[in-house]
Amino acid sequence: MKKSLLLILLLTLCLCLLPVAAGADFGDFSGDSDFGSDWSSSDFGSDWGSGSDYDWDSSDSYSSYSSYSGSSGDSGGGSPLWTVLIIAALVIWYFMQKSSRKGKKSGGQNTPAGAQRVDQSQLRSMSEYQQLDPGFDQSAFQEKLGNLYVQMQNGWQERNIESLRPYFTDALFAQMDRQLSAMRKARRTNYVERIAVLGVTLRGFCQRNGEDHIIAELRTRIVDYTLNDETGELISGSQSKEKFMTYEWDLSRESGRKTGEAAEMTTVNCPNCGAPVSINTTAKCPYCDSVITLDSHDWAICSIKGISQRTA
Repeated sequence: MKKSLLLILLLTLCLCLLPVAAGADFGDFSGDSDFGSDWSSSDFGSDWGSGSDYDWDSSDSYSSYSSYSGSSGDSGGGSPLWTVLIIAALVIWYFMQKSSRKGKKSGGQNTPAGAQRVDQSQLRSMSEYQQLDPGFDQSAFQEKLGNLYVQMQNGWQERNIESLRPYFTDALFAQMDRQLSAMRKARRTNYVERIAVLGVTLRGFCQRNGEDHIIAELRTRIVDYTLNDETGELISGSQSKEKFMTYEWDLSRESGRKTGEAAEMTTVNCPNCGAPVSINTTAKCPYCDSVITLDSHDWAICSIKGISQRTA
């Protein structure tokens, strides 16, 4: 009992001395250490299967992005109490080893082992989906997801994702918005630079609860770091090291909808003042500032998982 209490006290002291850790990129899926086992040196820039290769670099159409950052590399802050820090580091290592031995079952974000992919046996082929929706264009859909990833990072850095509301389910959007609110209160901004979407793969689809779900895998490259808004101090992250990320997106749409019908959803009338609003541009009425939500939406992201991260 005394030994356990001592370990807890040392760990608490360490956490008090060190800067607050933070995640990175849209939704805080990038962490302060590498996780998952997808990447090897031969993977960088390689081909990942179905469809074409993609490389949306930030210089193509967008600039930089934001969120909390916690990448490995340069970090802000430090402590001269090296002895205490060394002891605390050993304590942290002990608990990490103990946790890993219990198994890594969590599917949440920022797990050291990476989130678990949807089992391929649960998915049907995209060629079969093409028969259900003849107008579905896989290549165009992949390109749309790559561009959306970039827009998401832009909104995250600006700490305003209101224009992205139509592309998320209400539950996921609310979760992301809460995280942004915490960032604003902490007066921190995460910058994500040199972004490139290296590959988008549509792994397959499934149907449940009256909805079609497409499971997409995105592989990207980013550089991220977090600054204090008031002092400009580097809190965490690196301005030079690159992260190679793998994400799994689950996109849902009401079963029975067809791709050609999506055009009907590009413009809606504001339920408050009646003005026409393009939902591809914003989800807020420019005339009365009412937020517009669609009960019958086109493809919307309902979950995002961080599968792996490798720093180079």
